[in-house]
Amino acid sequence: MPKYYEDKEEDGRACSGVREDLRQCLLESPCVLQENKSPKQCLREGHCRSLQVTFFACKRSMLDNRARFRGRKGY
Repeated sequence: MPKYYEDKEEDGRACSGVREDLRQCLLESPCVLQENKSPKQCLREGHCRSLQVTFFACKRSMLDNRARFRGRKGY
């Protein structure tokens, strides 16, 4: 469940909401907490996959020229 809301302060970077949710998901995952692995290793194993895909789609939409008119994907 996304924890990011529009009234929250943004850091001015693109896709900052998805980035923050992905970061929190990884830090709170059992892979990091119980198995003492790095978040990078847990991301490779497939944890928080839906947020990772959403973040990738948001970053990719920044390169799409049609996004100028439609806006960035994600939230």
